[in-house]
Amino acid sequence: MSKRVAVVIAEDPTETHRPVEALRIALGLCAGDHETTIILLGKAPLLLTDDTDDVIDVDILEKYRPSFQQLHVPFVVASGLPTQKFLDGFSITSKPTDEIRTLVQSLDRTLVFS
Repeated sequence: MSKRVAVVIAEDPTETHRPVEALRIALGLCAGDHETTIILLGKAPLLLTDDTDDVIDVDILEKYRPSFQQLHVPFVVASGLPTQKFLDGFSITSKPTDEIRTLVQSLDRTLVFS
């Protein structure tokens, strides 16, 4: 049975390898029949920009990003963050924090990396 799943990434990708690892795990969930949404909070939206010079495990990140584009995996970022130039080809929605909270509560499963 298909589940609605969110992967919430709230760690700084310039401080730890966990955000890139979380994306790899999310991609594995997308390969199944799960409806997967990725929520990027804090500095995690850096993962979808060209500003990756300081991202830990950037070589792994660059390997997996095209798959997210091809699969049209939905990403959600918090509105009100400093404006960032996201790479083309990603399905990115900006939502207020309370809407993100409501979204997470409505899903079947949530994996949180914070």
